[in-house]
Amino acid sequence: MSGIDIVKSNYVKEIIKRGERLDKRGAFDIRDIKIENNPLFNAEGSARVNLGLTDVIAGVKAVIEEPHSDTPKEGNLIVSAELLPAASADFETGPPGPAAIELARVVDRGIRAGRCIDMEGLFLEEGKSISLYVDIYVLDYDGNLFDACSIAAMRALMNTKLPKYENGEFNMEDRSVPLKIESIVSSTTYGKFGDVIIADMNAEEEAATDARLTITTDGKAVKAMQKGLNGSFTIDEVERLVGISLKKHEELKSKMES
Repeated sequence: MSGIDIVKSNYVKEIIKRGERLDKRGAFDIRDIKIENNPLFNAEGSARVNLGLTDVIAGVKAVIEEPHSDTPKEGNLIVSAELLPAASADFETGPPGPAAIELARVVDRGIRAGRCIDMEGLFLEEGKSISLYVDIYVLDYDGNLFDACSIAAMRALMNTKLPKYENGEFNMEDRSVPLKIESIVSSTTYGKFGDVIIADMNAEEEAATDARLTITTDGKAVKAMQKGLNGSFTIDEVERLVGISLKKHEELKSKMES
């Protein structure tokens, strides 16, 4: 971190520790969310999400494949994420780095643990099932990719129409079978600055945070958690944030369903 970055980081920390934020939001206020449905024509389902100035897009492709040996009567879900260099000066070309891998795994884990998809419903016949590939691309970065990508992936799956399965193959001219969604999950990501915790960090706040916690819930229970960075959260803090996430879920779910 350069000298200028250190000064800027310290400035952000001091503001937050005073109970303020650069964009005047409250500690747990979420930035404006905008969702564009099905912007990708060739995908079975897609969604573009703006969380403040963070801009991400997710697309779903359905492929007929052999089921995994440990789940012979189920389909499969594969989530990937790509941090496009045009989105931030910190993102580089090449194979997915640790940040992109973590991002994809957090989104994937929340959807799986939340049992959002009827995986048995993706089984077609002996030796054949549907694999859903969810590809996420970060177009512009201004913090909190976990929540933005979770919304985009979830909404893309909700938009998905599968091709009809006829004579042992997909009829790509007839994509009319809605993907069965069993539940909707949302994630809420928090940053800790000393003893102060805030939600939905922008890029400047993320660069200054001591610890990060992402909580994924279906509104009834916690389905997944991911802790990041070197700082820590107390048990009381985690319990408090779980309560906030359960309440925030209704707000986020409403956005995804609209």
